[in-house]
Amino acid sequence: MGEDTPVSEQDAGYGIGAVSRRLGVPAPTLRTWNLRYGLGPSRRSPGGHRRYDAADLRRLAEMKRLIATGLAPAEAARLVLATPAPAPDPAPELSPARQRPGARPATAALARAAFMLDGHAVSGLVDEALAAQGVVWTWERLVLPVFDAVCRRQDGTGAGIDIEHLLSDRVQAALQRVARDAAPSADRPVLLACAEDEQHSLPVHALAAALAERDVQTRVLGARTPYTALGQAMRRLGPAVVFVWSQQEITGDVAPLAALPGLRPACQIVIGGLGWRAEPPPGVIRVSSLPDAVACVTSALG
Repeated sequence: MGEDTPVSEQDAGYGIGAVSRRLGVPAPTLRTWNLRYGLGPSRRSPGGHRRYDAADLRRLAEMKRLIATGLAPAEAARLVLATPAPAPDPAPELSPARQRPGARPATAALARAAFMLDGHAVSGLVDEALAAQGVVWTWERLVLPVFDAVCRRQDGTGAGIDIEHLLSDRVQAALQRVARDAAPSADRPVLLACAEDEQHSLPVHALAAALAERDVQTRVLGARTPYTALGQAMRRLGPAVVFVWSQQEITGDVAPLAALPGLRPACQIVIGGLGWRAEPPPGVIRVSSLPDAVACVTSALG
């Protein structure tokens, strides 16, 4: 991507952890895109650390979008590098200071509470946002930006794992309350699970809560669900839709998806996350965001 451009401390760009969290692309994948295709950080901080700038982020977001449509990574990278950088408006918003005005005060308050390890305050703020704005807004405008801030701290100091764990725990509990308190009405449930050995389950709980807001009945199997167990649950419950999440490439083998049992009535398989390493089997739908997943599932339900 050309020579690294040094930047001031104030405009030091974004570390790989913050970019990974916001785009939903595992850090090893970002490193692979850099080494294989030249889609890497183009700046350096005053301390000599490589940092992504806004143009880099837009390229990565486009790379992710193209891969989600079914393009091979090499072809997607070729198109990204051959296309002028998009206008700034679609750029991912990574820090609380860059959020849209409606989200900024809540984001700043949640970030403060998380950094103070104030679990009670974190729960209250997330509950308030969920009640006022709904799951998708809270996830996209509040939760993800604060996780970005935590990742930036980890990039800079190596600290913050305690903050991340507390925030994850409180957000998951809040999402589970939404799913529990709703009154779903669909006859056939939607089955949600992480891929085998995939430990990152928070996006699955976000989808469960968003669907519950729309009166869609869900069953969450959670992290590290063996495909044998998923198949058994499918036979037992007869779900209308099965959603499987993979965040890390090591968990993103698509082959087991083809071995999931066929059901009557038919069951739609949907996958999400950037861990999936290849095009899914025929009939399996791939989504790239929480809004996309909600739309796909509700459409499949009719």
